Amino acid sequence: MKTLKPLILYSFLFECGMSASADNKSNLIYNSEEVNGMKVAETVYKMDGSTLANYMKYNYKYDDQNRMTENEALKWNAVKNTWTNDMCIRYAYQGKSVTTTYYKWNNKKNTYILIPEMTVTMDNPNM
Repeated sequence: MKTLKPLILYSFLFECGMSASADNKSNLIYNSEEVNGMKVAETVYKMDGSTLANYMKYNYKYDDQNRMTENEALKWNAVKNTWTNDMCIRYAYQGKSVTTTYYKWNNKKNTYILIPEMTVTMDNPNM
């Protein structure tokens, strides 16, 4: 029985290692920016041969209780060599519930457009 425990432990660690390496097939690299311990932005790079290429960027906003109020996603436009708006998720807190609203960027109107079918209100598990 004493030799079985280490064998099980090593098998478990081997499987975890294999899962971690399998998950990294996308070659994505994350770089977070923090202010006062809060993540305010995260840039995602994709391996392009031996170099990193811009891929996605996320911007985060918080309220005075350090609850996330907005998560904005931007995609890299290699033709224009700039970040372009893609999607925005906004969170509204009321009592013990949180409402999540999704917006998609509309290039013609140059603004975010609400996607009402994706709006969800649910109990906040942290309350």
